[in-house]
Amino acid sequence: MSCSLNDSRVRTVIDALHSEVERVDPPLLAAAQGKDVAERARLLDQAFIPVSPEAGRLLYVLARGVAPGTLVEFGTSFGISTIYLAAAVRDRGTGSVITTEIHRGKAAKARHHLQQAGLLDVVDLRVGDALETLRDLKQDVSVAFLDGWKDLYLPVLRLLEPSLLPGALVAADDVDLFPDALKPYLTYVRDPANGYASVTVPIGDSLELSGRAR
Repeated sequence: MSCSLNDSRVRTVIDALHSEVERVDPPLLAAAQGKDVAERARLLDQAFIPVSPEAGRLLYVLARGVAPGTLVEFGTSFGISTIYLAAAVRDRGTGSVITTEIHRGKAAKARHHLQQAGLLDVVDLRVGDALETLRDLKQDVSVAFLDGWKDLYLPVLRLLEPSLLPGALVAADDVDLFPDALKPYLTYVRDPANGYASVTVPIGDSLELSGRAR
């Protein structure tokens, strides 16, 4: 079984980006502490806040193994998690990744990184508010990855729900990093009445992994 994560082009891009995260993110996250909303948003717009390498590989494994369908990502940022998802699509030989990013500068860099990795052909990168760019989604969705603005996790999930296949996986990042902002989302997916079976996976900043049970 081939694994595109071991491809030299993909490995070079992924390793370089994770190294850049270690240099860029810690001072920005520290500076954002205690700032007002506008200043905090300005600082975080410059940060990666990506999945860890371990969480990225988990996304790859999950996306590679689920039933065929479209992968949707909310919050492309600079494209790190998108590369892991796109590698899974390439290796399973079917489907595509639809990813959406509101920050045009980040989206442009993500597109460049995907091109460098040789994975852009399986990615539909949309620029704008996710509640608009994903509004008319027609595809059956087998995996949704939520990693954009935390207060939008629940609205984006509700928007995607009509397109989720039975058994679809929904992964939400940064459970440990933003627990207060994610409380409404976590309350929703952890309530069996809403049709999910959910578990927290302590990898990176912790992922909430929820399976669509209906």
